[in-house]
Amino acid sequence: MLKNVLVNLTTNAPRDVAGEFAVSVAASFGAHVSGVAFAHEPQVGSLTDYVSASIINTYRAQRTAEAKRAIAAFEGCAKSANVTFDSRIVSETMTSAAEAFGVAARHYDLSIIGQAKPDDDGAQSMAIQAALFDSGRPIVVVPYIYKNHVALDRIMVCWDGSRSAARAVGDALPFLRRAGHIDVVTVEKSERRNELRGAEIAEHLARHGLKINLKPLIAPDSDAANVILSEVADSETKLVVMGGFGHSRLREFVLGGVTRCILESMTVPVLMAH
Repeated sequence: MLKNVLVNLTTNAPRDVAGEFAVSVAASFGAHVSGVAFAHEPQVGSLTDYVSASIINTYRAQRTAEAKRAIAAFEGCAKSANVTFDSRIVSETMTSAAEAFGVAARHYDLSIIGQAKPDDDGAQSMAIQAALFDSGRPIVVVPYIYKNHVALDRIMVCWDGSRSAARAVGDALPFLRRAGHIDVVTVEKSERRNELRGAEIAEHLARHGLKINLKPLIAPDSDAANVILSEVADSETKLVVMGGFGHSRLREFVLGGVTRCILESMTVPVLMAH
């Protein structure tokens, strides 16, 4: 069941695709939605040592004003959709804000966040990684160019047999149960004549009463993400489900190549779990 949704509201854009998408998810599933807008504080030791107090105060006032606008737009959208909601503004540095969002997401069924733009200052990217790797919950990343509400006509499940993929499939069941069509996609280096990878997960989903189309795609490892993205466009997929990969480097997570490429070039919402 999907009854409690958290969204990281986009504060530095004229339109908040994540907030609108989250409200549509809440309306579709009869869920409560919580919106959080971060008013980013300057990093101590970066600006504060060299910039006057008046400039710092102006910076804070601008970030707070952006957060208030995001909250107002989210609340208006939620009221129009007749969903229950709450909202809050949190003042933190970008690093602390990401950590706080990841921790907060542990208390929800799902967290939603907008895709990082190419000129992102790092705030969105850090929040996505914190929610993905630190929350223990699934996330949906919404493309910054996205203009639609949640649509489940056709869902693509990217399956490689990994723990992360299995987690994503389990977490995506509320969406899969409402899908009009489900493709389970595997990416192969070459055609497998005597083995159909993904058959067992397709059988598992079939036992949940879901109709599955198993679709192997041929691609070298280096091109797996582009093959998936091409298939998304060709098949008119509305939602992608996949495991999110990364590895630890000191205290940071470094995104895996396919995960990073999908997050950079996605054109439809992607549900990820780790």
